[in-house]
Amino acid sequence: MSERHIGLAITGASGAVYGLRIIGELVRAGCRLSILVSRPGFIVLREECGLDWHGDAARVTEEMSRHFSVAKGQLSYYADDDFYSPLASGSSAPDTMIVAPCSMGSLARIAAGISGTLLERAADVMLKEARPLVLVPRETPLSVIHLENMLKLARMGVRIVPAMPGFYGGAQNVDDLIDFVAGKVLDQVGIAHQLCKRWGTLAIATHIRQY
Repeated sequence: MSERHIGLAITGASGAVYGLRIIGELVRAGCRLSILVSRPGFIVLREECGLDWHGDAARVTEEMSRHFSVAKGQLSYYADDDFYSPLASGSSAPDTMIVAPCSMGSLARIAAGISGTLLERAADVMLKEARPLVLVPRETPLSVIHLENMLKLARMGVRIVPAMPGFYGGAQNVDDLIDFVAGKVLDQVGIAHQLCKRWGTLAIATHIRQY
């Protein structure tokens, strides 16, 4: 069985750490990754995570590969204006695509079928090829426009996994909350993980009885 090819995009919404955590788990699962980062996404990575990734695609791929300690060829970064990328065509589309976090602007353009960037085109390819697309919107409060766009995409079969961490697992720190959301995303794409406790386990029941 060939390795799974997963596309992951990071946009300019707050919460770039969700994308990073998911990438780390996908690397451990042995997936082949195609990474996209919007221009605002790079800004958020720098401001929130201290990662100043920049340069041409080869250099960014090298920086990301070093950060995640991946084998050569397992991870590739593509510039958002690179329409020669395999992600731009249904003939070589990934098995699954995740956008984490997904800004409301990116979500709206995906819902409208706008393909002004490689990120948007890659998402459009997933829709037209009827392949799994998972969006992790991060915004609050949500306007009627946001809600209508998410409903439109959900009706197309897109999985909407909001960055809404749960607390029933007995979260002790921010990492636990990040892991909860990342775990929910991985569940949607069928990747096994141990990021968060499942409802109904003894540890959870014991924690709840303490309140």
